[in-house]
Amino acid sequence: MIRLVIADDHPIVRAGLVGLLDDEPGFEVVGQAADGAAAVEVVEETKPDVVLMDLRMPVLDGVGATTRLVQSGSSARILILTTYESDDQILAAIEAGASGYLLKAAPQDEIVAGIRSVAEGQTALSPQVAVRLVERMRQPAAQALSERELDVLRLVRDGRSNKQIAVALGIGESTVKTHLLRMFEKLGVSDRTRAVTLAMERGLIT
Repeated sequence: MIRLVIADDHPIVRAGLVGLLDDEPGFEVVGQAADGAAAVEVVEETKPDVVLMDLRMPVLDGVGATTRLVQSGSSARILILTTYESDDQILAAIEAGASGYLLKAAPQDEIVAGIRSVAEGQTALSPQVAVRLVERMRQPAAQALSERELDVLRLVRDGRSNKQIAVALGIGESTVKTHLLRMFEKLGVSDRTRAVTLAMERGLIT
């Protein structure tokens, strides 16, 4: 019997998944959660085999909840089940420790098979997500950041606004924006938070 927790902030989606999986032989839904923080608590209480985790939830998102569960040493395997498939979201979820990434629009058989695969210690990726990851891996390695770009990134890490960064470095605010755009391109990200996170993961800034 594969014991499941479903974490999704939409009651109708949760109810639909419970109905689907409770009717599936070998599955038992042992808990539900409407946000990421609640999901962590429910998983700690019920000790499921697999968690179906949405990405966008209040209080704590799916990546944050996945990170907490992995860091806590939970044996539950995380299967992201979401409507979103941007490169940054896919990578963030996988890097956080998710064992799979499926889309809610996937056929029922694909979702069921994905849960079984993850429960058995394998990885489950929807075809669309697998293609995105392969394409991302084929991209040239990120170009080195310049010293000034690193200066800007450190100030972004410290929570400074573009205007504050401009004042601190003695440059124009438009120049700060240019540095940020170049960094995003080099790192293959689309926002400030992901740029800082990736740079710290790679040891570019501390």
